[in-house]
Amino acid sequence: MIVRTTSGRVEGRDGGGLTICRGIPFAPPPVGAARFAAPQPPEPWEGVRDAAEFGPPAPQEGAEPAGDEWLTVNVWTPDPDPAARRPVLVWIHGGAYVSGASNRPIYDPSNLVRQGDVVVVTLNYRLGVEGFAVLEGAPANRGLLDQIAALRWVHENIASFGGDPEQVTVFGESAGGGSVAALLAMPAARGLFRRAIAQSVPGTYFGLELAAGVGAAIATELGRRPSVEDLTSVAPGDLVAAAASVQTKQPAYAWGTLAHHDTLFAPVVDGESLPSTPWAALKAGAAREVDLIAGHNRDEWRMMLALGDRAGPIGDDDVEHALRWFGMGRDYRAAYPAASAEDLLVTIHSDWLFRMPSYQLAEAQAAGGGRAFLYELTFGVPLLGACHALDLPLLFGHFDVDLGARLLAGADRAGASSVGDAMRRAWTAFARTGDPGWPAFDPATRPTRIFDVDGGVGRYPEEISRRLWAGYEFPVMSSTTTG
Repeated sequence: MIVRTTSGRVEGRDGGGLTICRGIPFAPPPVGAARFAAPQPPEPWEGVRDAAEFGPPAPQEGAEPAGDEWLTVNVWTPDPDPAARRPVLVWIHGGAYVSGASNRPIYDPSNLVRQGDVVVVTLNYRLGVEGFAVLEGAPANRGLLDQIAALRWVHENIASFGGDPEQVTVFGESAGGGSVAALLAMPAARGLFRRAIAQSVPGTYFGLELAAGVGAAIATELGRRPSVEDLTSVAPGDLVAAAASVQTKQPAYAWGTLAHHDTLFAPVVDGESLPSTPWAALKAGAAREVDLIAGHNRDEWRMMLALGDRAGPIGDDDVEHALRWFGMGRDYRAAYPAASAEDLLVTIHSDWLFRMPSYQLAEAQAAGGGRAFLYELTFGVPLLGACHALDLPLLFGHFDVDLGARLLAGADRAGASSVGDAMRRAWTAFARTGDPGWPAFDPATRPTRIFDVDGGVGRYPEEISRRLWAGYEFPVMSSTTTG
């Protein structure tokens, strides 16, 4: 099947009754003079471009760069008929802003496309130093600017694939959810999507000073200055390695809470591309015309605990450290008197990093005059419960590949299928109508869709944590931000 885009024709492939077009450039390769620049419109080509293969992932740890066409989109459609005007969902992958790619098997959206009769687009964007480091002579938030360029490509081209450019929903998880939240606050993204789904939103948004300090530390590892002039000639793999080296030394840096966190990058509140944090922007009405679903998993941080290399049981010292740096002065011991040290540690980290930022995003959207819908995933798997990223195999319906095979080993497969089916129905109904099937957020009643085998709609389940964090607004992170 040949489809015409504004840059040229592409030939997709049949995938079980769907037309799939992969690796379509939405911007030129970010190399040479374009290395740390804002993305530009894609360069046109002659003839028909083969769209059978994914474009290469952006440079990241553990993956050798394979080519430089990192900025590509992939489209799954039931039928590329311009008259079809199907709802469109655009997926932004997570990975702590340093890893991930649209070619991971877990992100194959075929089940979503078939079940909801929708068009789905996935994309790659610049990561780590390439996408988020603050450098002299470069715009901030290049990774987010890439996402906006991809959304602009969707707006201009998706009708040729059977999609409706006026019915675009952007959705993402973890760093992808944080990206969705940032896009809601970015003036350049306004009008490019009508709805948004933010899954497990991280509460980390850097101030310019903190982000510049991180960039300077990475450049110093290479004996360079944190500037476009000094770093353009450095191989992408060397920048990735330098960032990894700095990350191992984090506690030595005077970076406040960030020095005790496990990442170096996040969207930067630069006052221009991203004028304020998403919570402040939404509360002020910046995205009141966009319908929003926001939510999280019950046991978010239990995955990070399982992936850590710590030896021995969790003790009071671990809890004290977490309370100092991530508890923000809240009395978790009194609020959860029966919790073990391990459970308390998971709750503190989960609240700070994902649960309260996600809850408060819905709260801020409603306060700003917009419409928001809140959910929590409580379906769990052995040892990890409803951990971070469990929503991925459930939503995309892939239980035996990639992350799904690891998370769902020994899990209730029938229950997982039921929950995943419910999520897909909700997400695609929302993309089509703006109504996912449960009441919109109300600050008095806080209706929440619970995704579980026996789930339903009730009051927000994490009431204890909500009260602990009531009145708190996640700030721009600085070098002095501490608990």
